[in-house]
Amino acid sequence: MDQIAVLIPCYNEEKTVQKVVQDFQKVLPEAVVYVYDNNSSDRTVELAEAAGAVVRHEYQQGKGNVIRRMFREIDARVYIMTDGDDTYPAEFAREMVNRVLLRQADMVVGDRLSSTYFTENKRPFHNFGNSLVRGTINRLFHTEIKDIMTGYRAFSYPFVKTFPVLSKGFEIETEMTIHAADKNMQVENVVIEYRDRPEGSESKLNTYSDGAKVLFSIARLYRNYKPMHFFGFLSLLLTVLSIGFFIPVLLEYISTGLVPKFPTLIVCGFGLMAAIQSVFAGLILAAGAQRNRQEFEMNLIEVDRHYKELVNNE
Repeated sequence: MDQIAVLIPCYNEEKTVQKVVQDFQKVLPEAVVYVYDNNSSDRTVELAEAAGAVVRHEYQQGKGNVIRRMFREIDARVYIMTDGDDTYPAEFAREMVNRVLLRQADMVVGDRLSSTYFTENKRPFHNFGNSLVRGTINRLFHTEIKDIMTGYRAFSYPFVKTFPVLSKGFEIETEMTIHAADKNMQVENVVIEYRDRPEGSESKLNTYSDGAKVLFSIARLYRNYKPMHFFGFLSLLLTVLSIGFFIPVLLEYISTGLVPKFPTLIVCGFGLMAAIQSVFAGLILAAGAQRNRQEFEMNLIEVDRHYKELVNNE
């Protein structure tokens, strides 16, 4: 088992990967630096190996697929995840590691948004998207996480080994955050400086398509983790719409004794039936979500016991 594992997912990062590896080796000399190449077509692998990183491969494209492979293969007391584009300074890694080892944090978030992100980042829609995602998740899940989309994080062994990676792409950071919030895991924020990519290095994130995937992922995870809230809101919306369209039909019936808009009346009836079904769907799924939380806690106990055995056997 590694004391510290630095995890760097990479796809065509030849301009920066060598510097990133060397920076983390200086700050965390006891760490093992892993570079997971995701089908790069440039010299990323060659330069990472030259810098002293352990290079491994994930052939399914997508950051989520890479992180799934990393979490499955590597055992460590604490994990640092960063990007290979040199936007996250390595000097903050020691504090993030200490939050896990000394304060028993499950996940430490490298918070860009409270420092230099909005001035360094030159893509205004990324700034808006980060603020939108942060506000949405903190309101829906009642958290105070400062940066949802950051790729700079530290994890404990129990978090890594109990986190079910479902996302294939850049939605993975959102999934991690919501999982930690839903499972009542200890999350801490460390304010970091952010610097934009150096000239010639291109972002793999598409502002619009990947942004849409992130928002869809939030809705999907909210439905799965808080089904009573999700389907309760849907039921309320259907009820309000049905009653809103039914009132004119009712008033006309009271004044004339006639119902000339039968199609509207029928649709209102189906709308109210769907609202009732939504309530019962939410109740049933909420019971399932509660069972999942109970099973997760039992699994967490087993993982923690296994972790202590690994540490004692060293």
